[in-house]
Amino acid sequence: MFTLPSIFKCVGRRSVVASGQAAPPAPQQQPASGAAAVVTAAVATAPVDRVPHVEPLRTTPARATILRKLRSRPSAKKSLLALGLLILLIVAAPFFAPQNPYDLLALDIMDGRLPPGSANFDETITYWLGTDAQGRDMLSAILYGLRISLFVGLCAVLISVAIGVTLGLLAAYRGGWIDTVVMRAVDFILGFPTILVALVLLAVVGRGIDKVIIALVVVQWAHYARIMRGRALQERRKEYIEAAQNLGFPAWRIMLVHLMPNCIGPVMVFATIQIATAITLEATLSFLGVGVPVTEPSLGLLIASGFEYLLSGDYWISIFPGVALLLLILCINIAGDRLRDSLDPRR
Repeated sequence: MFTLPSIFKCVGRRSVVASGQAAPPAPQQQPASGAAAVVTAAVATAPVDRVPHVEPLRTTPARATILRKLRSRPSAKKSLLALGLLILLIVAAPFFAPQNPYDLLALDIMDGRLPPGSANFDETITYWLGTDAQGRDMLSAILYGLRISLFVGLCAVLISVAIGVTLGLLAAYRGGWIDTVVMRAVDFILGFPTILVALVLLAVVGRGIDKVIIALVVVQWAHYARIMRGRALQERRKEYIEAAQNLGFPAWRIMLVHLMPNCIGPVMVFATIQIATAITLEATLSFLGVGVPVTEPSLGLLIASGFEYLLSGDYWISIFPGVALLLLILCINIAGDRLRDSLDPRR
């Protein structure tokens, strides 16, 4: 609100400017003296503090929630404990197994089809789970067979994840003809039964552990490519991807550093469950006689070797490897199912 003195001052200044006289100079600010001058000088000469380094978070609320959900489920603890025990037995099998089932010179046909708890012909080895028709110790054969089955399942899943994630990311980020070619290949692979494709491939390339892994990779990579592409298409529309593109980051950095870590969760959950599927498929192929060779029997081949003796009373040749395969698959499936429930934000 204007007052009379302020109005008179404005009128006086306008009259001075209109008459051609110079306006009176503005009063200069007097330098500070005393304590004020000391404070001003100290502020002017003080060094600028650097921005403090902030340590990254060791944990996040989402990570803490996932771990809390996993710890609150007793079945997850028991399945992980049983799976860890099986893996420990598989790794340490050469140190305590009574026999090397792959050493054909150590087998004795006179010890064939012995019941559980029997001793060998020389009474130097006790076969706690019996022997098969070739005189192979079933306990040693199961431990070594678990090693082959788990090795084949892990290698097939890891290679399938690497191929599927790469192609899914590339198809989602690039789009165009790359997306079309990748998705048509995925549809072609998923259009055939898995066991049929694996049988045809093994019939062409022959038997062997490496051949089984190749066949499993061919029939499994399409699942991971489809999951990664769907998840990457959702994340690609978000602001942090646009920010990375506007900053001029190369495409490989955006896909590997920014996009893939935010899309890998569903893929890892599916991969955990697919390990059991790969082990089951390998056992099925070995049971049909097109998997691993006879000299390196897996669980499926052990079950097949004792299948013809089930009606004659020699149950242990097929039952014990089947129980071991069931425990391995059950532990992996329970662990994967609990991991999926923990990563689900709706639960």
